[in-house]
Amino acid sequence: MGIINNHLEYINELSAANPQALVARAELRYRNIINNIAEKALDKNGREIIMLAGPSSSGKTTTANKISQTFTSLGMDTHVISLDDFYLNREDIPGYAEGNPDFETVYALDLPLITSTLKSLMAGETTDMPSFDFKAGKRKAEYTKLKLDSNDAIIVEGLHALNPIVTSDLEMLRMMKIYISVSTRIYDLKGKIILNKRNLRFVRRLIRDFNFRGSSPNNTFKLWQGVCEGEQKYLFPYRDFADVRINSIHLCEPCVFRDRAIELLTACEIDEEFQADAKRLVHSLKKFNTVDSTLIPKDSLLREFIG
Repeated sequence: MGIINNHLEYINELSAANPQALVARAELRYRNIINNIAEKALDKNGREIIMLAGPSSSGKTTTANKISQTFTSLGMDTHVISLDDFYLNREDIPGYAEGNPDFETVYALDLPLITSTLKSLMAGETTDMPSFDFKAGKRKAEYTKLKLDSNDAIIVEGLHALNPIVTSDLEMLRMMKIYISVSTRIYDLKGKIILNKRNLRFVRRLIRDFNFRGSSPNNTFKLWQGVCEGEQKYLFPYRDFADVRINSIHLCEPCVFRDRAIELLTACEIDEEFQADAKRLVHSLKKFNTVDSTLIPKDSLLREFIG
């Protein structure tokens, strides 16, 4: 998908001289990835399942919607399905009775329902689609109906979308497996890592959680270790099963996120155990120039985090 110049000095030089170009190059690179995926899918006939998995703040939601929009523009209707809607009711989650529910495990999902729903859709049948009420901790009583036409596609996105426990009973169906993450670090010209892949995802989540989920920076720090442990256990072992891998980095993002992230990390109260990490992030982010977020297109993946 092209070579990425992931050096701090290059990013700052271009952001100072022509920030619009820095943004445009990042957007074009990502758009080309989506178009290539669409071309691969459209080479085939018949209904298709696209399984899309990735870690927290990798851009799964935007990418699923972008693929869907691209397919639709090319005459292939597409429906996005979230595995989150297949959660078991809270009291049925493993560990709930012991007071330690494991919401990250694949067994927190209604696996038979996932299989039967996807098989029914791919057979062209009218299918009841579940929806999960996270506030109530249970599946909603109302279902929606969905029926695929002969050349429609469904995009199934979620942490466990590549897990063989989910996909093994579906392997006879037409399926494309996609893994998305931030797969590039940012270095200086001396080879020192300025922001690693996990740093970049954390900054995305820090801003998104504050903007859209009412979550303080301190709470994001508290949750982050568990999130990463869940990814290590339930996602990373299966990423090599993907047919396609998407690197969702936008080289302009440290410049776009810079001021807001620094503000959150310095103005909000943060527990002592997280202060060293917060200071390191602030120190790294200060190395970047600022790029005004108004330059970011309304349909950019970065809008998933900044709004």
